[in-house]
Amino acid sequence: MNKNLILVYGAEWCADCHRAKALLDQYDVKYEYIDIDANAAGKEAMLALVDGRNTIPTIVFADGTVMQEPSNDELLTKLSLRPSTDAETAIPQHDIIIVGAGPSALTAAIYTTREDIDTLMFERGVVGGLAAVTDKIDNYPGFPNGVEGLKLADDLRLQAERFGAVIELGEVTAIHDEGKLKRLETTSGDMLAKAVLIATGSDYKKIGAPGELEFYARGVHYCATCDGAFYRDKRIAVVGGGNSAIQEAVFLTRFTTHIDLLVRSTIKASDVLQRDLQKYVDEGKITIHLNTSTDEIKGEGTMVSSVTITENGNKKDLEVDGVFVFVGLEPNSQFLETTMIKLDDIGFVLTDSHMMTSMPGVFAAGDIRSGATMQIASAAGEGATAALKIREYLEGQPHPVQN
Repeated sequence: MNKNLILVYGAEWCADCHRAKALLDQYDVKYEYIDIDANAAGKEAMLALVDGRNTIPTIVFADGTVMQEPSNDELLTKLSLRPSTDAETAIPQHDIIIVGAGPSALTAAIYTTREDIDTLMFERGVVGGLAAVTDKIDNYPGFPNGVEGLKLADDLRLQAERFGAVIELGEVTAIHDEGKLKRLETTSGDMLAKAVLIATGSDYKKIGAPGELEFYARGVHYCATCDGAFYRDKRIAVVGGGNSAIQEAVFLTRFTTHIDLLVRSTIKASDVLQRDLQKYVDEGKITIHLNTSTDEIKGEGTMVSSVTITENGNKKDLEVDGVFVFVGLEPNSQFLETTMIKLDDIGFVLTDSHMMTSMPGVFAAGDIRSGATMQIASAAGEGATAALKIREYLEGQPHPVQN
């Protein structure tokens, strides 16, 4: 395959586009980048290739294959960049392997690398995690006017890399206890580590309504900063009543003509966000539907055209061009389900007071940890704490035995 013929359609505001380009750059894969915001003809060409499916990055390969928003794992497979399976190849070993590269993981890496502890990070998605796809973060200390999520994520990455952290865009699929060392199965082959930090965070929940999966990226989305710009001068629905739903709905007003906010019961966002929301309600930009279920997402052809709701017992259809879903988070712990590492009933990782899991030498921090507060500031704090506890572990200081 002639890698010079790869086309990458994206936009500067798209965190997943940065992630895909970074993976291609990491493996020296040549490609042509087309910014769909700056190139209207390029955007039309992209939409023609994918039957109007509005999602980026869209990557076109030399053999004609088209992939939209591919994971790092899918890209590695497509480009035949899997590692050698030669049995004689030595298994790489590191002091610490951190699974994930969100605020908690990056903070931990800053602490470990500053003490010359060899640190390798694996990230299967976007460096910075959900923070990177948040438009503006207003409650992170030290930024009186707030900070763009992508900028905060990039600054954390640069700081960690300045001290020597290495970020590999790949996936850890299993962790095995081999005594003093832990063996990790990864998309780059097996790796050994003296200690492991699980900081894989959370991902967006689905509502399970008919049409949700069928119209994904054709009108159904889970990231306002990733896909909001596709809805300039259009009408959309936002599902959810928590902090993220209100924050993202307010962000989306910069593109849309009107937003129907669909709230299952009552709004549970903070008072500050509710006051902000009320400004847009007063201006007629947002209509709030309380005690409302989202029953079905419908479309004409391949695109969303309406959403069926039941509001206070009354069923009706709302004409919309898109539906953005923000109904909470679920843990990224699927790769741990067959390991010795204990999870709570929801799937979050259980830890002791030293942030160690039920597998000695394996720690957890941030949104993946059971009991986490799901805040960026606390995730960063947990990353720092975990790094210090890992240092103690590596120095041979005693830790309580897990039962």
